[in-house]
Amino acid sequence: MTPPVLVLPGPVSRTELPRLCAEVRARLEDTGAGVVVCDVGGLGPPGLAHVDLLARLQLAARRAGGRIRLRSPDPALPALLQLVGLSFEVEGQPEQREPPLGVEEAVETGDPPV
Repeated sequence: MTPPVLVLPGPVSRTELPRLCAEVRARLEDTGAGVVVCDVGGLGPPGLAHVDLLARLQLAARRAGGRIRLRSPDPALPALLQLVGLSFEVEGQPEQREPPLGVEEAVETGDPPV
């Protein structure tokens, strides 16, 4: 199942936050998907307003039983989110605790062949 996509336009004002949170909840409930992809490529240079927006969208998604995944973030956005203690999955990156494709676990000497 392809997750629904929510495109976040340029600067988002605080008055738009309730509508965007409602859209995230509605997309999770309507599709039954566990994730909504938020295309953040149009937000511009990251700042604390983006951190607030994404934290609120993630909270709305969690309350609806899902989560959000970021698409096309500015390279500095994941670093800024991590700096303030927030962790978001970014589309195209391996999930936490999941090794990247093509990486094999190390073999300990003395292990029997499988």
